[in-house]
Amino acid sequence: MPKKPTVLLIATLDTKIDEAEYILKCLEEMGINTLILDPSVRKSGNREVAITPEDVAKAAGTTLEAVRALGHEGKALNTMTEGSIACAKSLYKQTEINGVISLGGSMGTGLGTAVMREFPFGLPKVMISTMASGMVKPYVRTKDILMLHSVADISGLNSITRAVLRNGASAVAGMAKSYQKSAEDRKPIIMMSMLATVERCSRMIRAEMEKIGYEVIIFHTSGTGGAAMDELILEKNVAAVVDLSIIEVTDYIYQGLFAATPDRCQSALKKGIPTFFAPGNLDFMVGGPLEEARKQYPGKKYHVHNAQLTAVRTGPEEMEEVAKYFGSAFSSIRRPTEFFIPLKGFSSHDSEQGHLHDPSMPPIFEKLLRKHCPADTPITALPYHINDPEFAAAITVSLKKALGH
Repeated sequence: MPKKPTVLLIATLDTKIDEAEYILKCLEEMGINTLILDPSVRKSGNREVAITPEDVAKAAGTTLEAVRALGHEGKALNTMTEGSIACAKSLYKQTEINGVISLGGSMGTGLGTAVMREFPFGLPKVMISTMASGMVKPYVRTKDILMLHSVADISGLNSITRAVLRNGASAVAGMAKSYQKSAEDRKPIIMMSMLATVERCSRMIRAEMEKIGYEVIIFHTSGTGGAAMDELILEKNVAAVVDLSIIEVTDYIYQGLFAATPDRCQSALKKGIPTFFAPGNLDFMVGGPLEEARKQYPGKKYHVHNAQLTAVRTGPEEMEEVAKYFGSAFSSIRRPTEFFIPLKGFSSHDSEQGHLHDPSMPPIFEKLLRKHCPADTPITALPYHINDPEFAAAITVSLKKALGH
């Protein structure tokens, strides 16, 4: 008889015992073995669990009584989150876990997703949350967490909460049953960043590298994609990185919607693997709806991408700040393998058919990059648009050479 999959249920039983018992019942009906981690503060001993509130507090280096004595919900949450992460990681080493599910409001979501983010990529993670219809980035960050909006408050069982809780249980059960731990990477990996505005270039490079046996993983640079790529570069065995889209750097400097982390584009340099850059999408920043973008970036040229996003044309000022950013990284960490500059445009917006084309800008960026980078930085300016086949071919040739082909 096949072994039942095991799911870790994270629930504060002092406030969510009815809802947790319902999820447990649903999972049992679906053939799932469930272990409960209870990070409650107000009351413990609500039922038998794998990890008690006392266990959680002890793992954080304190006692449950001391946590209660803090008299501050934020400090208590931080302590119990620390302990929950330690307990969950220890359990994962000792027991085969096939999925994680949690439920809660803002506090429970913060704790539940903090634990989930410590689990490996690919392990099923479901967070049933009152916060799932709002700003979920602080909870999900760069991880593969499924957020399920509870619709009603998670406060008692009713026709709405039962349906949502059962759906969440069904989701994690289905995924847990088919979950397989990732095997060692069979093909050497190349990681590449892009947006649709430079997709033609990335597609051509990817096709050529796949022909010679590489797995090319693409990341969408909308604020979390590039950050996720940078994290995975440090975690996985990556052969090379092609950072075609650097808009997250510009948006970080100028508070655009696609802002990533302060150290975007630096992981591959730190790891010492072949690293190639192109200034893809440097021609624009991303603002909100048009009227908001006009207020945030006055006097610019705008292109309404959709009702939520406006592309805002960059100029020499923004390009110089980006050049300084890379110059600082190349000086303090190491030089890239090569930085390619397409002198006829940085994205589909920055083309003769585009809405933000300015042919004077690429040569200006080349001059600024050379000005702010160490003199021995390999910078190659080419008379092509970033989406021209010739530009993609030049990167591919250099990439193959760096990888010994």
